[in-house]
Amino acid sequence: MPKKIVITGGPGSGKTSLINFLAKHGFQCVQEISREITLQAQKEGIDQLFLTDPILFSQKLLEGRLKQFKETYYFQKSILFYDRGLPDITAYMDYTSTNYPNYFKETCQNYRYDFVFLLPPWEEIYLQDNERYETFEEAKKIYINILNTYKNYGYNIVEVPSGSLEFRMNFIKKYLSV
Repeated sequence: MPKKIVITGGPGSGKTSLINFLAKHGFQCVQEISREITLQAQKEGIDQLFLTDPILFSQKLLEGRLKQFKETYYFQKSILFYDRGLPDITAYMDYTSTNYPNYFKETCQNYRYDFVFLLPPWEEIYLQDNERYETFEEAKKIYINILNTYKNYGYNIVEVPSGSLEFRMNFIKKYLSV
């Protein structure tokens, strides 16, 4: 089984760009699914499913990310990077003070990642768009909430400094000794 490694952080911190860069350089990566869920809801006439029905949105995320977590047998290499992990779901619901069933936390506790890399807020690259509705100030608060959530689940967090994609990739590779 490959080592499961999460790349996480607040919105617009460069996670997806870094995941795509890692994939381009031969690493196996699992893509984020929240934009897919948001776009599908928009096709059904719901502008922001997370804001309209946060439990339904989060349930869809939980199902999708749990499926991604369990499908590691498809991957041949020793390392697998994830664009966000299961604890991001409860971090966002806690951020918005959404009450949710206990099975969300139980799932996060029962399905564990090997490493968590956290990308800090980076104003120079931050952009809002149709799926990213948060302001940069909100993104900073979400970042803190994600950090605290992963810590509360017992993870050691490695913060990846801002910099070029190559710099960030090399930072992670050096930390993992690959």
